[in-house]
Amino acid sequence: MIDPADDLKAIYTAAIDAVDPFNAVKSHLLMQGRKLALVDRGAGIASYDLSAYERIFIVGAGKATAPMASAVETILGDRITGGCICVKYGYTRRLGRIETIEAAHPVPDENGVRAAARIMDVLHGARENDLVISLISGGGSALLPYPSGSITLDEKRATTQLLLKSGASIHEINAVRKHLSRVKGGNMARAAYPATVINLMISDVVGDRMDVIASGPFVPDNSRFADGLAIIEKYSLRPSVPASVIDCLERGASGLEDENPGGGSGIFKNVRNLIVASNIMACEAARAEAIKRGYNSLILSSLVEGDTADAAFWHSRIAKEIVQSGNPVPPPACIISGGETTVRVKGGGLGGRNMEFALQSAFFIDGVDNVLVASIGTDGSDGPTDAAGACARGSTVRTASGLGLSVRDYLDRNDSYHFFERLGDLIITGPTNTNVMDIRVILAWE
Repeated sequence: MIDPADDLKAIYTAAIDAVDPFNAVKSHLLMQGRKLALVDRGAGIASYDLSAYERIFIVGAGKATAPMASAVETILGDRITGGCICVKYGYTRRLGRIETIEAAHPVPDENGVRAAARIMDVLHGARENDLVISLISGGGSALLPYPSGSITLDEKRATTQLLLKSGASIHEINAVRKHLSRVKGGNMARAAYPATVINLMISDVVGDRMDVIASGPFVPDNSRFADGLAIIEKYSLRPSVPASVIDCLERGASGLEDENPGGGSGIFKNVRNLIVASNIMACEAARAEAIKRGYNSLILSSLVEGDTADAAFWHSRIAKEIVQSGNPVPPPACIISGGETTVRVKGGGLGGRNMEFALQSAFFIDGVDNVLVASIGTDGSDGPTDAAGACARGSTVRTASGLGLSVRDYLDRNDSYHFFERLGDLIITGPTNTNVMDIRVILAWE
């Protein structure tokens, strides 16, 4: 007898465990005598003779960066000279040689500015015979808010909020943020030059583009000020965006400010970038767990993006197809997808894209028996809430109606959190200390 609730929890837990940051770093960074080896998929790709370096500094930012730093301390111990990382409040680990500063996410605060300034001080102090190990993970952009020029943190925050509410993709948001920052878009690499840099990343972006992960602080930036300005225009935000932001972008687009370092810049000659965990790894682990539990399982894609309502609609159509025809796999079936969708916010309710996905799905699968649809943020936090996501069933709309709740009303108010809270269908994992975007799971059984 299939228990879909238990199976769902085991499947998404397997996905999250597969991208554990501590283990991800330890499997890619190995001590071999006096040398530090960088490994990818079991094969060595670079080796660093530690006797050649006078000092070793650790820097980084993100939701998963504390356990990543803990792994580096386990590997290198007292070889580490020092360093600084910035993590989301509560996402900490006990570290011995690396300073930790906690800051706000997703809306940056002054602690993030302090952390970014401290990290840049470390990097500016690095010399040619020093080694810098950078640990970057999801949330790094918000946790390193170091506005350029005369832009204030409040003005940068307001710009980010406008972009988020407009439905702009993470790629577009980062293209703007990189040109309002002293650290993003390769500027940390510029600060660290000519030191040697190993930049380990946990990807939280669709397609694993290195220049987009945390806005690419150690990665060449091939976007330009003009691109950031075009995105502001695309979403008709010019009247709402602070004047200092428009001025910064226009000055850059006119050639009055230096562009971020691009792929042809020599400052990247000593930089090695490597992704150590990603969404597809989580999806593969979820699929393996589903198969172990007796489900016919497949991964649709780890590259799902776009409007949340659209994604919920076609995922729900797949759920119906499984029940009606046994395609693309017969029941008991587990369909998995990953990525990151966007929500166009219309109301003032509480929620996030995963709960919104589940609420939209509840509407689309109404009356379809033996189906469960869920969406989970791998970081354990969906929007500004304590929930990772939620699950919906073919009976969700009817159950809600019996409680006097209207799905349409909660959708109009973007209040998915309070809807699923009333039904007891929130998914709460607590902070996972990792982040590789979202995992969506469809379970269908006979």
